[in-house]
Order: sequence, then C-alpha cells, then structure tokens
Amino acid sequence: MALDGMTDDTLARQAMRAEYLDAETEANLARAWRDHRDEVALHRLVSAYMRLAVSMASKFRRYGAPMNDLIQEASLGLMKAADKFDPDRGVRFSTYAVWWIKASIQEFVMRNWSMVRTGSTSSQKALFFNMRRVQAQILREAQAEGEELDGAQLRQRVATSIGVPLADVEMMEGRLAGSDFSLNAPQSSDEEGREWVDALEDDGAGPETRVTEAHDGALMRNWLGEAMDNLSGRERYIVVQRRLIDAPRTLESLGEELGLSKERIRQLEAQAFGKMRKSLESRGPEVANFFV
Repeated sequence: MALDGMTDDTLARQAMRAEYLDAETEANLARAWRDHRDEVALHRLVSAYMRLAVSMASKFRRYGAPMNDLIQEASLGLMKAADKFDPDRGVRFSTYAVWWIKASIQEFVMRNWSMVRTGSTSSQKALFFNMRRVQAQILREAQAEGEELDGAQLRQRVATSIGVPLADVEMMEGRLAGSDFSLNAPQSSDEEGREWVDALEDDGAGPETRVTEAHDGALMRNWLGEAMDNLSGRERYIVVQRRLIDAPRTLESLGEELGLSKERIRQLEAQAFGKMRKSLESRGPEVANFFV
C-alpha cells in the first residue's frame, strides 16, 4: 500500500472504510496466501487490518516521528505478520499481527530517535518505552508515602521494577534527556556566541608536530633523491615504475617495454635497492630500513 503523498486523515479514513472479516473468511484468505501465494487474498487480508496498524501507530506519535512514517512501519509489520501467520492454529489474525506491528514500529522509533544507537537489547528496549511511565509511577507512590527520592534512588527503583541492570537505566536516562542537535548551534542566544563545534578538542597534530614532520619529510626526500642519483637511468626508471607511482607496474609489463625478461627486471630492481640501501646506510641503519 503506497502511502507517499497521503495525509494522516486520508490514511485513517481509508483504513476505516476497509471491510471487517469474520474468522472463516480471514482463515481462507490466509490459507490462499500461504498455500498458493495468492496476492489478491493477501491484499484483502492486509487491507482489512490496516485500521489496526493505524491505531497502533498513533500510540507512538509522542516520540516525534511523522505519522505517515509510523503507519508505513506498521504496515510493514502487518505484511510480515500476514506472511508468517498460520490459520490452522485457531488464533485470530489480529491477535497475531499485534506483536509484529508493535515490534516494527518500536524498531523504527528507536532507530530514528538519535544518530547514536539508542539500544538493541531487550532490556534497553523495555527501558526506552517504559522508563518514563515507571518513573512517574514510582514518584507518585513515594509522594503518597511522604518519601522523597534522589536521582540515584529513583534509578535504582526503576532498574528493580523493570528488571534491568542499573547501568542500562543510567545510559537510557542520558539518551532520553534530549534529541540530537546541530554542532553549529550557538552556545547562547547571543548572535556572536561561539558554536558548540568550537568547543570540540582538535585531535589533529599541533603546530610543533606539523613543523617537525614537514622538516623530517623534506630531509628524507633529499636523502632518497641522493640515493637514486647513484642509480643508472634504467635502474631509476624501474624503481619509479615499481614503487613510486600510484599504480605500480608489474615485472612483466616492464619487461615487455624494455625488451627484458621478468627475471631480469627483478634482478635490476634488487640491484637498485642494494645500491640505495648502501647509500642510505651512511645516514644510519634506521634510515635504510625506513625506505627499503
């Protein structure tokens, strides 16, 4: 069912106009899809229960996702339910589909809540959708008994009530504290205020490191140039083509170009590296090991 371009009201009206299926018709449609892959039967079964998908999607609007997107996810869950439903077990399709619809919507909500993955385990999912409600209930009960709870006590009681680790409660509380915001947002209402991105630590190299690296790089290039000056023209060409270009040449291609065998190219390459190593070792053993 295509939902693009349709308003929430249009979707709701269309779903409410769908037929109601009795148990026998529902089972026959499910068997037609299961046994014969009858797409007409599938469409009729899914359309009849789109009102259920719309109703469940509306319960998740408070999480900030567009209603159209929620209905789209609910319809995907409905399709999965129709594909896996076994009418011979004696269970109504609506009872079976509820779980698939809810799971599909919850996965979508959690996936889009934040760029940082909100949670993947069953305990984290339970926290995401129940923590605020459980917190409110615990606070009401504590207030009725004249008890005041600090943050640590509240988190501990939430963990005990839902049956999840305390660390998960602490993590989820931070995730639910607010949605993502742009790093280019100003830190204050002042137009001249600094943006949040300006407060991030620069993990790049500092000026002193960059100057040192530039100096060392220039020195190494000079040493390499001097070492290559000791090579013959053919040796220098082989070294450049084999090691100093973005797409190094093969021994075979160089042999064809120079009229030599692959083995002779390999020997010339090894001979050139031997000369370069000898030249570079005069700068220190570690210099030679760095280059060749």
